[in-house]
Amino acid sequence: MSADIDLVVPTIGRPSLDVLLASLRWSVDPGRVTLTIVDDRPAGAPALWLRPADLGVFAPCARLRRSGGRGPAAARNRGWRDGDAPWVAFLDDDVVAPIGWFDALLEDLHAAGPKVGGVQGRINVPMSDRATDRERTVGRLAGARWATADMAYRRAALERTGGFDERFPHAYREDADLALRVLDAGWELRLGRRRVTHPVQPAPGWISVPQQAGNADDALMRAVHGPAWRKRAGAPGGRLPVHAITVAAAAVAVGAAVARRRRLALATSALWAALAGEFIVDRTRGGPRDARYLGAITATSVAIPFAACWHRLRGILRWRGATRWMGDRLPAAVLFDRDGTLIADVPDNADPARVQVLPGVAPGLERLRAARIPTAVVTNQSGVARGVLDHDALRRVHERVEELLGPIGVWVVCPHNDADGCTCRKPQPGAVVRAAEALGVQPEACVLIGDTQADLDAARAAGARGVLVPNARTLGSEVA
Repeated sequence: MSADIDLVVPTIGRPSLDVLLASLRWSVDPGRVTLTIVDDRPAGAPALWLRPADLGVFAPCARLRRSGGRGPAAARNRGWRDGDAPWVAFLDDDVVAPIGWFDALLEDLHAAGPKVGGVQGRINVPMSDRATDRERTVGRLAGARWATADMAYRRAALERTGGFDERFPHAYREDADLALRVLDAGWELRLGRRRVTHPVQPAPGWISVPQQAGNADDALMRAVHGPAWRKRAGAPGGRLPVHAITVAAAAVAVGAAVARRRRLALATSALWAALAGEFIVDRTRGGPRDARYLGAITATSVAIPFAACWHRLRGILRWRGATRWMGDRLPAAVLFDRDGTLIADVPDNADPARVQVLPGVAPGLERLRAARIPTAVVTNQSGVARGVLDHDALRRVHERVEELLGPIGVWVVCPHNDADGCTCRKPQPGAVVRAAEALGVQPEACVLIGDTQADLDAARAAGARGVLVPNARTLGSEVA
């Protein structure tokens, strides 16, 4: 008999895992869950070993998996894909579930209507009277949206979206990314009544510097979800613009000093010192006053702007043109550009005899048919608007294409030119959305294959995934 809930806990073997398991023993009904602990330490590390005594009441319903040290997103995917329960609850290995947590979870899920794809738990972060900078950083979890420290998703929502995007290597932004994709897929997300406690774990004083790698993840969020992603995810703006000014001031000061431009060097040095000082004051406000802590804050405050800007630049370069995560799912449908992708590009072709199928297309379509993946064509044909083509000529050309390749499915033709200002001419998303609707699938579950940047931009604008197959017409910059 299947469990009601698959409970997934990714871990790197920290002592806090034992604390979590001990707290769950007093809360969870083992007859209603399957507990999957995913060891995310590197493949070469010794396997995590848990005795039955460590698992307690979970021993009969627990399983241990490994994810090879690929990060919490990959670990969670490894866990939920092994189960079959209608709901998957995720807990981090450094939270504590109080007595009554499981009953509150069941109440949250029972109250979720059929359109609710996920229910978030509430997070308490205990802090000392003079909270450290790290305590305040972790404390932001208390108000964060959709944090997977305690988050439950419908299996159907995970399957539709492909789960967590494994391009996020850290415990950062992978939860917001999944939440936005679940929302875009038509589900609702709710805040539940259950609560967990998230203690602040010990960390070295310089931990804030390597944590700036999250700025590269922010670049991926922008590439995938657009510039408004922070507002949708409820994520604060952060200090990156100020960090950029700080780094620029330092760079100009050094350059001016080398060039012996004394006034400019002094002015930009003063600006850098003022910004660095303001950052130090902000991070130490209300915190401890011991010399060791203040020294660590001062040193890391100087380093953070440079680390943040470096990681953001690295992320922008790496994730330029990134598309939405689809996981390891087959696409719900594959959409094709016509000219230069399926058939040779003959401008404004009205002659079926000039249709020439490109190499590899026929066997590719046969593989899609064998996998029962529907297909469609989305094509710009501005010759209609310019009066050099008519719809009858297009129909004859398309009939010839299907004579050579077999039935392709839906044909979505944009007959407009750029001056018409339509929403169906690629790179606009209208044709992609119409093709997905005609096939009865969501645009974000589709792949669009084309030979130009306009094809990729149309796919991204519709939420689909774009695949570029270059030819002689494709610009080198588009390939890059």
